[in-house]
Amino acid sequence: MISPLTLPTPTPVLCCYINATAHIEIARITNIPHWYFERVVFPGQRLIFKAPVTAKLEIHTGTAISSILSETIECQTLQLTSTFSNYSNTVA
Repeated sequence: MISPLTLPTPTPVLCCYINATAHIEIARITNIPHWYFERVVFPGQRLIFKAPVTAKLEIHTGTAISSILSETIECQTLQLTSTFSNYSNTVA
């Protein structure tokens, strides 16, 4: 039997992004091979997610017909503190 090749992936970290605009945004992570993340973030919404520390969050804004890449943020800078991580693990 042939087993699939497993690729090492960095340990995921808990991250938070807040859409501080008045527009709907699309948040995507595309720089991690074999990994997919895409979410709609409404104005004022807080997006909490887990991602590899090396991931980069792309923020796309625009209309229903087209969108542009408006910002790229390293997930390391969006990482929540370990105090919050421990709290969320006890609550969940």
